[in-house]
Amino acid sequence: MAKILICFASTTGNTEQIADLLQSYLEEEGHLVFIEDVMEIDPTYISGYDATFIGTYTWDDGDLPFEIEDFYEELEEEDLTGIPVGVFGSGDTSYNHFCGAVDTIQERVRQCGATLIADGLKIEMNPSDEEDESKCRSFAQKLTNHLSEISV
Repeated sequence: MAKILICFASTTGNTEQIADLLQSYLEEEGHLVFIEDVMEIDPTYISGYDATFIGTYTWDDGDLPFEIEDFYEELEEEDLTGIPVGVFGSGDTSYNHFCGAVDTIQERVRQCGATLIADGLKIEMNPSDEEDESKCRSFAQKLTNHLSEISV
């Protein structure tokens, strides 16, 4: 059983729905999961967990929303070497850079030395159908598989 942090920014509830699904799937696998609003924590929290998921929605045409900007800036100072991290988010395909904030955060955690468990999970608006739920389950499973591999 791993201790996992899911932190996210969400104003419409779309990214929060993804976080809730990830929590549910990870708890089914026996993990202890903590969910936090990214505005209530700072990146130093990440080192207190076995793995972390970071979620964000994308503002405008690929931008970070203001709710996660401080966390993103402070993240630059963290050494995440070897910590498994997954980045997820919601967005709107009507913009040129769909879920661009996911890509931005993913690049930052990579620069900080994190082990990315998979390419970022990107969901159109909210996880509203079986395909979206399957993507979320698969993303959570990749973390579980990674944790199993490193504990052997």
